[in-house]
Amino acid sequence: MNWTTTLLAGASLLLSGCLLSQEARVESDYSYAGQFRRYRTYEFVSGEGLNADSSRLGEAVRDAIRSRLKVQGYHLARRRPDLLISFRLFEGDMRFRGYQQEDFTKWVKNGYTEDENTPKDARKGYQPVRLLLSEGTLLVTLIDNRSNRAIWNGYASGVSVPPGPRGEVVLRRSVRSIFDQYHVFTAGYLNGQSPAGSDED
Repeated sequence: MNWTTTLLAGASLLLSGCLLSQEARVESDYSYAGQFRRYRTYEFVSGEGLNADSSRLGEAVRDAIRSRLKVQGYHLARRRPDLLISFRLFEGDMRFRGYQQEDFTKWVKNGYTEDENTPKDARKGYQPVRLLLSEGTLLVTLIDNRSNRAIWNGYASGVSVPPGPRGEVVLRRSVRSIFDQYHVFTAGYLNGQSPAGSDED
């Protein structure tokens, strides 16, 4: 199964069928192939929508992500970053396919990683769940730059962005809630070590 294709399709398509919940939520799912202990640097993906938005709303999201990742030891890197970060704001209600998985923090702490050498009978497998995310959803995706595969999705529903400064507050708060799901500090950061190869503090 191509996990990346499934993940991105689930993020962008409205799915039909039985829904598990209609309540606003903040959740995440992840790839078992993610090398979460290895990542130290990042860069934002440029593109359409909010990613390319140079207005205060787009910058509010980028600034909130930068602030949170700095606290966790990550550095912005223009050249060969470990992670690429994409984000997108969906308006209105959205049917979304997530995954029922082991707690992400526990997965990372135990150091598990699957790759092409992992025996088929030892692989975890992805158990999809269908959700209804209401009143707007902010989706943040982390992509492994080396493999070009999405390795983590965080999403917050109930994100209705009013005009003006209030909209910036809503987006910053949503980013904080999303990254509360991503409890990964860079290797050595808590011991006072700084990542090598960063272009910008």
